[in-house]
Amino acid sequence: VQLQASGGGLVQAGGSLRLSCAASGRSFSNYFMGWFRQAPGKEREFVAVMNGGSTFYADSVKGRFTISRDNAKNTVYLQMNSLKPEDTAVYYCAARTASYYYTPNPAQYNYWGQGTQVTVSS
Repeated sequence: VQLQASGGGLVQAGGSLRLSCAASGRSFSNYFMGWFRQAPGKEREFVAVMNGGSTFYADSVKGRFTISRDNAKNTVYLQMNSLKPEDTAVYYCAARTASYYYTPNPAQYNYWGQGTQVTVSS
């Protein structure tokens, strides 16, 4: 099983980026799958996750980020608009198959991608 994240880069404040996370090896269509991020010197934090019908966002990204998924492609996306310098971090995609219930706790996610760097300049 592999999660492959892509789409990170360098963007100016106010700009946009779209992250993708392609899963291979099994389907995650019924499970929560989404994004976390980790800035230098900080703990990994929740960004957004979704399952088949529900989406959850961190307060810091509500109204700016949109998570979506294509189950046919086994891929989840994160559209990031109005980016701020404080959004700078390594973004990781993750999936939780131990339970169907939502949690923002990264320790409860058992599959992880390799991370993609997002840098927002001021």
